[in-house]
Amino acid sequence: MKKTTLHSDVVDMLTLEDLCRFCDADEAWVIELVEHGVLDPIGGTSSNWRFFGASIRRAKKARRLNRDLGVNTAGVALVLDLLDERDAVVRRLAQYEAP
Repeated sequence: MKKTTLHSDVVDMLTLEDLCRFCDADEAWVIELVEHGVLDPIGGTSSNWRFFGASIRRAKKARRLNRDLGVNTAGVALVLDLLDERDAVVRRLAQYEAP
């Protein structure tokens, strides 16, 4: 795992193995997330995949939806897309409400 600085906790890029460890998930489940478009790695094959640090947050949300609510992978993709759309709408509305 590559870090941005020696004294930073900010993660720059993650391998598939790192992401699995952060999310407490197996590789097959993360690969399924990639296949459904939940995560977008850089690299051609799963052994070369690299994920941005922001993928941790999205993968953890996906894991909670799957583990706690029993949502399947297709449902996780739909829920996360809807949450992203909602967040975008809230940001746009905030621009109009700012003094």
